[in-house]
Amino acid sequence: MGATAAAAIRRGRKFDQVLQGAREVFMQDGFERASVDDIARVAGVSKATLYAYFPDKKILFFEVVRTECERQAELALDRIDETAPPRQVLTMVAWQIVPFLLSDFARRIFRICLAEADRFPELGRAFYDSGPELGRARLTEYMREAVARGELRISDFDLAAEQYTELCKAHVWTRSAFGVQTEFSRAELTRVIDGAVDTFLARYGV
Repeated sequence: MGATAAAAIRRGRKFDQVLQGAREVFMQDGFERASVDDIARVAGVSKATLYAYFPDKKILFFEVVRTECERQAELALDRIDETAPPRQVLTMVAWQIVPFLLSDFARRIFRICLAEADRFPELGRAFYDSGPELGRARLTEYMREAVARGELRISDFDLAAEQYTELCKAHVWTRSAFGVQTEFSRAELTRVIDGAVDTFLARYGV
């Protein structure tokens, strides 16, 4: 979300209440069909209150996406000891990445952004910046520190981070995104994650 959009947001007592209502409506109806009337009703606020916080529906959508992605990122960081051996860290990272990618929220937001890509490309950009880009940046930061400790051997950190994320998506992401399979067993996820870690360390491990 750009600086202009962020500046347009006014926080207050019912801010989180509005966000939660908007999240429910966007998830159910998509972006285009989601009405301000429905969002206000579900949030339990007046339209005037909603507009006082968010003067534009797109800004509200951006904030819903940003808030959820940052919450997931913070949960991941709290659970991961980045000083542990690379295999342990990468495995923990993957167990944060994969379930989020397969979550109902991520699937629905991805489909909304894809459906609105031609008319509102900024929706996709907002999701990318708040989700994949944020994750890539934090993964890159870890990889730089691991290389400095002599635990990994990487020259192109951005590429390596992207490659690891893509390895974590193997088999499951496209099947989930297209609705071919919506539930995955622990064994299926373990197979994908262990394969991602093994493949990455075969290329970048010391």
